Amino acid sequence: MDTKVKSASGTHIITELSGCNTAKLCDLEGVRAALTEAAERAHTNVIDISLHRFEPHGVSGVAVISESHISVHTWPELGYAALDIYTCGELTMPEVGSACLAKHFEAKHVVNSRIKRGVPSDDGSFTHIVY
Repeated sequence: MDTKVKSASGTHIITELSGCNTAKLCDLEGVRAALTEAAERAHTNVIDISLHRFEPHGVSGVAVISESHISVHTWPELGYAALDIYTCGELTMPEVGSACLAKHFEAKHVVNSRIKRGVPSDDGSFTHIVY
């Protein structure tokens, strides 16, 4: 692995969940519980969780964690959820948090993208690497 990737300050997992359980995509308290469990399984510490239920359906929310954030946006009418998990630190496991949420929503299809963020460039600026 490139030494620049090793020095990245965080890992960002972007997840698309399709074919999800519609009822679970609408359940505000279920989403809260799932975010809490995902944060724990990812070895992160929850500071606060903020959620909003849309009418007629859908939930958006974020778990602010000491290592960054976990967010979810649901479209029950499409059976779809978009996840965003950004963590800093060597001991966090954002992929495990993503898998936990995919299981909670009973996703039939999961697509993940992984990004290393905060990668220092030779000119002193920072960039990211998608891999």
